[in-house]
Amino acid sequence: MAQATVYEVARKAGVSIATVSRVLNTPDRVNEGTRDRVHQAIDALGFVPKAEAAARARKMHGRIGVLAPFFTFPSFVARLRGVASALSDSPYELAIYNVDSSSRRIGWLASLPVTRRIDGLIVMALPFDNEAADRLVNHDLPTVLIEFSRPRFSSVRIDDAAGGALAAAHLVRLGHRRCAFVGDSDVPDYALPTSEFRLEGYRKALAERDVTLPDCYIARARHGLDTARVAVHALLDLPDRPTALFAASDTQAMGALKAARERGLSVPDELAVIGFDDIDVADYIGLTTVRQPLEESGRVAVDLLLSRLADPTRPAQDAWLPLSLVRRSTA
Repeated sequence: MAQATVYEVARKAGVSIATVSRVLNTPDRVNEGTRDRVHQAIDALGFVPKAEAAARARKMHGRIGVLAPFFTFPSFVARLRGVASALSDSPYELAIYNVDSSSRRIGWLASLPVTRRIDGLIVMALPFDNEAADRLVNHDLPTVLIEFSRPRFSSVRIDDAAGGALAAAHLVRLGHRRCAFVGDSDVPDYALPTSEFRLEGYRKALAERDVTLPDCYIARARHGLDTARVAVHALLDLPDRPTALFAASDTQAMGALKAARERGLSVPDELAVIGFDDIDVADYIGLTTVRQPLEESGRVAVDLLLSRLADPTRPAQDAWLPLSLVRRSTA
């Protein structure tokens, strides 16, 4: 059967050849309706760009792609460091594709399997639908997921709710009854609401210990140190202000510490603070936190991906990484 051409794709989608090229190379610059028509035509015709067909015959591009949101956040930087270290002795270089909108997520997940500029893909904390999953599988692009799972794909995960439970158990063990929470608001629709998962584990574990988490003790703010600081000030304005606080990230915990300092509150005597992640600075500032193995998650994802590249018949695996509470001076 003859290989479909870009002309046939353009004709079937009712667009120009230039538009097909833009969909393949800069998908975020094409409106969603046009992009969908082009992708449907590509799927229907089984189109593979000529240069990529030749590259596939050679079997190797020498590049592993990472699709990631918030890649400047400390937790994502740590994960990327793990990926980079695991690839350092391999024949692959690292290519990072930033996702800052639903359009970019959809566009990259649709174009990367077709253009195949990469040999394998790691998707960090980005959920995707059945159509995107089918495209990755049908175009034989080995893919590993971090913080998200789907049938047919290997994944690396943690139990966010269990992390929240660790924080709750520690605070209650210290004698706290007025326990608050600060987490994320305005989570983009292309990302995972990990803050909410951590909150639910925290709330449930508190309830199991006969401690109520009232709505007024739950603060949400756009992710960041200063926004968390403002949110925590609102908690500290309450008539019965909390004596302890769990933050959904170390960044937000640092915002809480700054608010406490601005109030002249002693930490941990007047306000105990626990974070989540154990980023590099946490040890430096003495932050008690729930440690997730960030760099290890990147390394494990690479190991799973390289194993799949070496043996395409290898079954998908789910790797669960353990969480632990690191006690320092803030709680």
